Amino acid sequence: MSQPSDPATVASNEEIKEYKIHASSKYMELTRQKLELARLPREVPDANSKAWWNPKPTLEPLIDFWLEHFAWREHESEINESVPQFRISIQTSRAESPSRIHFIHARSRHSNAVPLLLIPPFPFTNLSFRHITDTFTDTDDANTDQPFHLVMPSLPGLGFSDSLPNNVNIISRTSEMLNTLMRRLGYKHYLATNSGSSITPRGGIDWKIINHLAANYPDSCLGVHLVSPPLMAPKALKSPVEWLKLTLAKALGASMLGYTKDDITSLQRTERERAQKLSTDHVTTLGSINAGTQDPNTLAYALCDSPTGLIVFFLTLIRILGSEKEFTATELITITKLTWLPGPEGTMRLWAENNLLASEETGLKSSRKPKASITVFLADDTTSQDDSNSTQSVSPISTNTYVCPSWGRQHYDVVWTGRVQGKQGLLAWERPQVIADGARNLAKALLAVDKRLYVAEYLGNRAA
Repeated sequence: MSQPSDPATVASNEEIKEYKIHASSKYMELTRQKLELARLPREVPDANSKAWWNPKPTLEPLIDFWLEHFAWREHESEINESVPQFRISIQTSRAESPSRIHFIHARSRHSNAVPLLLIPPFPFTNLSFRHITDTFTDTDDANTDQPFHLVMPSLPGLGFSDSLPNNVNIISRTSEMLNTLMRRLGYKHYLATNSGSSITPRGGIDWKIINHLAANYPDSCLGVHLVSPPLMAPKALKSPVEWLKLTLAKALGASMLGYTKDDITSLQRTERERAQKLSTDHVTTLGSINAGTQDPNTLAYALCDSPTGLIVFFLTLIRILGSEKEFTATELITITKLTWLPGPEGTMRLWAENNLLASEETGLKSSRKPKASITVFLADDTTSQDDSNSTQSVSPISTNTYVCPSWGRQHYDVVWTGRVQGKQGLLAWERPQVIADGARNLAKALLAVDKRLYVAEYLGNRAA
C-alpha cells in the first residue's frame, strides 16, 4: 500500500472556486438529435421472456418526455441555486498534473456543527443527491440531533470531477485528495461516511475510500460510519475469541455476546437462500454488467454516443439495487444528464480500475483500530419467496450474505451499531435519514471524549 503524502507538501495549483454547471446550446442540440434518431431493438419472442426485463415500455415514454417536456435550462438553474458547488485542483505528485475535484459544501447554520465527508454511491454523481443536504445540516434541535458541515464530492471521473492520471492506485490517491480537500476547507478533523448501495464488488468504491481514510489519516479522519460494510465472519485461527462468541450465539439462538436474535435469524435466512440458490439469475445480471468493465472502452464508446443507452444503463442499475422508489421521468433524466454532460467514460474507467483492485485495499493496515459506527440491514422475509422468475424479485444487493455488526470489532473500535429493517435499496434516495443517524451516533460517541471535531469558531466562542 502506498504511503500517503505529507499534507503540508501537497501542491495545489488552484484555490477553491465556486462552480456552476452549464451545458452549451450546441451540445444540447446534439443531444436532441441523438434522441430523435434513437433506434430501439425489435421485439423478438424468446424462451426467457418472463425472466428478462423488457425496458421498452419504460424507455419509450422517457425518450418522448425528454424530447417534448424536459427543459434542461430550468433544471440547470435549479441545481445551481439549490446547493453550493465548488471545484479545487489538487496535485498529489510532482510528476503528475493536477486533478480537479467537484464537490458540494453545505455549511450548517448551527454553531456546534462538525465536518462530515459523505461519499455518494457509485456510479451516481454528487449532484444526484443534492436534495439530502438539509437532512445533515439542518435539525430542529441541534443539541439532540448533531448537525454537520456536509462535504459531498464526486469521485474522480464522475460528474464534473477529473479522472485521475493513468497507473495510479485509485483508492489511495482519491483518499489522499479528499483528505487534502477537507484540510483546505479548514477542517483539521472530520468524520466520513459512505452511503451504501454501490454496485461495485467487495463493499464498493465508497467503502474502500473511507476505509483507507480511517487507516491512513487517523489524525484527521477521527471516525467513520460504515453502511453495509463487507465484513467477514471471524475465523477460529485468526480471531478465536470472536469466533467462539459467534458459535455460542448461533448454537443457543439467543441475544448474547454482542449478537441479537435478529442477527441470528438473518444469518440463518441468508444461509438458506444461498443453499437454495434463489438469487442465481440476478447475480448473473450484476456479474454481466461488471464483466463489461473488463474492457471499459467498449461501454464508454457505446454510452458516450447514446443518451438512450445511458438512461437504460441507469434504469438497470436502479433495478439491480432493488430500489423501491418510484422515480419520476424528470428525476431519471436529470440523473442521466448529469453523467451525459461530462461524458460516461470516466465512470467506466473508474469502474474497471476498481474491479482490478477488487482483491486489494479491503484490509485495514493501521497501528490502532479506527473509531466506527456500523449500519446493516436485516434480511427481509420476502426474500425467501419463490419468485425467482419475476422481474421484481430479489436484487443481488439484498441477497448478499448478512453481515453482523459485531464482526467489525476485529478491525474497528465500534462505538455504535444500527440494525435497520428491510432491504437497503438506493439508500441515499429513499432513506437518507438512516445515513445521518449512523453519522450522528458516531459523532455523539466521539464528542463525549474528544472535542477536536468542533470547528475553531465554536471552540473559540465556548472559551469566551
